[in-house]
Amino acid sequence: MGYYDQDDNQFRQRKGQGKGGYFISGLVGSIIGALIVLLLTGNLTGGNGQNPITTNQHNGTSDITRNVSVDVTTDVTKAVEKTADAVIGITNIQGSSFFKEETEAGTGSGVIYKKENGKAYIVTNNHVVEGASTLEVTLTDGTKTQAKLLGSDVWTDLAVIQIDDKGIDTIAQFGDSDKLKSGEPVIAIGNPLGLNFSGSVTQGIISGLNRTIPIDVNSDGIEDWNAEVIQTDAAINPGNSGGALVNISGQVIGINSMKIAESSVEGIGLSIPINYAIPIIKDLEAHGKVKRAYMGTSLRSLNEVTGYEQGETLNLPSKVTEGVVIAGVEPGSPAEQAGLREYDVIVELDGEAIPDVPTLRRYLYADKKIGDTMKVKYYRNGKAETTKMTLAEADLQ
Repeated sequence: MGYYDQDDNQFRQRKGQGKGGYFISGLVGSIIGALIVLLLTGNLTGGNGQNPITTNQHNGTSDITRNVSVDVTTDVTKAVEKTADAVIGITNIQGSSFFKEETEAGTGSGVIYKKENGKAYIVTNNHVVEGASTLEVTLTDGTKTQAKLLGSDVWTDLAVIQIDDKGIDTIAQFGDSDKLKSGEPVIAIGNPLGLNFSGSVTQGIISGLNRTIPIDVNSDGIEDWNAEVIQTDAAINPGNSGGALVNISGQVIGINSMKIAESSVEGIGLSIPINYAIPIIKDLEAHGKVKRAYMGTSLRSLNEVTGYEQGETLNLPSKVTEGVVIAGVEPGSPAEQAGLREYDVIVELDGEAIPDVPTLRRYLYADKKIGDTMKVKYYRNGKAETTKMTLAEADLQ
């Protein structure tokens, strides 16, 4: 029976200090000693042979080094494993008229999205393959093979090439870019700065959706097209073009296209949404070009016209400050059949305001189909008029 001593705060036994007490003390000591030995032995061997400890003696001191092998598997590593082998390198080889030989003009990336009848199909950017006399594909195992260009589209910056499917086991799966959310994690896979960095993986988030970026297609200093892109802060560098933007499930939700490269800008990469790209890919694969509707006009944005010309040549009311000027009409075209003429100013298509040429092209190429009838509101000599136009197939290649 014990008691509590208020002076030294210890429990003491009044009895039991005989042989039974010594026996119990000895037993407890033996058990504790055995546990210490087991613990030391387990640490030294790492437990079942894992995580060994090596003791090195240096000048009377002991350095303990632990060799640790960790198998890290995350959603990110699973997504990369699922898609990485479908992202390949593309080398653009162009002929030199001076030396009469071919030289490497640049490298980019591409995504294998289909295998069929002994062929593999790859989507990439138009600017990756543009001007090439020969295209060479480098697979992830280092195998090189020549590719055939099936078709390309300057407006959407997409192209499709074809190679033999020998040695190709991984095909990328397309996701649904319409379901993306801002802040969602994404992974960019490609070949930044050339094939020396092939298969590079960078991680980020969706920074913005439905971004519209003005593009000067023919490098004349005038914006011709509004590209619809996904914004991400995953690192995208030269050579990543044509590579995959992948969601956490390993599905391709974008084709990496460009970045905003200014000294004051950091972390703005742009990718073509896969839902937007799929119909373009299908047309390029099947027809070698994108079948689009057209009006048969040459156009100029009203904001590029001087105020004097707007008033004297076009006779526009002062309230009309945005629109598209028809600079020319092709004979027999849908525009001519609809009664449109030079110097007419288009302000609406199907009730949608058309402030400039890129907006008109975006509406025509993305929202309308060959054979569709379109309502056109325009100004002629200061008077608002409307007409209907039946669209024909464009020959933009």
